[in-house]
Amino acid sequence: MPREWIINQANMRWGLNKKKKVGAVSEEIRRCSPKSLVEWEGYYYTSTKYLLIILLTILLASCASVPPPEYRRPPKEGYITASWYGQDFHGRPTSSGERYDMYGMTCAHKTMDFGTKLRVTNPDTDQSVDVIVNDRGPFIDGRDLDLSYGAAREIGFANKGVGEVKIEYLGRDMRYAKRLPFEPVAASGGLTIQLGAFIEQSNAERLKKGLEFKYDNVFITTAFVNGQKFFRVRLGEFKDYNNAYSVAAKLADEGYTTFVTAKN
Repeated sequence: MPREWIINQANMRWGLNKKKKVGAVSEEIRRCSPKSLVEWEGYYYTSTKYLLIILLTILLASCASVPPPEYRRPPKEGYITASWYGQDFHGRPTSSGERYDMYGMTCAHKTMDFGTKLRVTNPDTDQSVDVIVNDRGPFIDGRDLDLSYGAAREIGFANKGVGEVKIEYLGRDMRYAKRLPFEPVAASGGLTIQLGAFIEQSNAERLKKGLEFKYDNVFITTAFVNGQKFFRVRLGEFKDYNNAYSVAAKLADEGYTTFVTAKN
């Protein structure tokens, strides 16, 4: 390291901090032994090392704030058309896998991730209720949201049946987001994604209709297990496990229960 650089550093350090004359400090450094110069070099390299560590930490922190590739923008807020559903579906499985509770504070939406939290306000009564999306629907054109009976009753909407409500996005309950383990499956006849198996065909049909709001090639197959007939809801046909896994993982993140399996 050049002796002149060390002299300049010492002038700045000692001249400013200890109020020594710059010329005197420079003369002291010129008389420094090689050992003293080595100590100054050590100080320089140590300082540089810590500066690099600090800069790297700042860089990593900034990278952590970048949304992941699967980031999805929050749903828009505003006024939509809502309805409610109740007794006919009470106790049946929802598209998220939970059992529908007509008295719970939940709702169905066509595409929002399961676990999405909404504040729903009835403009006629100015009453609000906080609900969680855990199902798909409504299946009637012109309607955007299906409230549980309990949520509809909470805001004085149960007697109205269908009407305009205001929704506000409150975030997402990430317990609904699922993570799919990467477990390659080999199948000569191709692969598919399974999202549910039901004894009652109507439950399978409902899950299929909910998926079709957003996905193509959803189908139902049947299989007998220990003498019992099951209706299996499946999606897609894939030759490569990686492709099947990427779609299945996306579905799992939305809140569906999925796994990749042989098509036949």
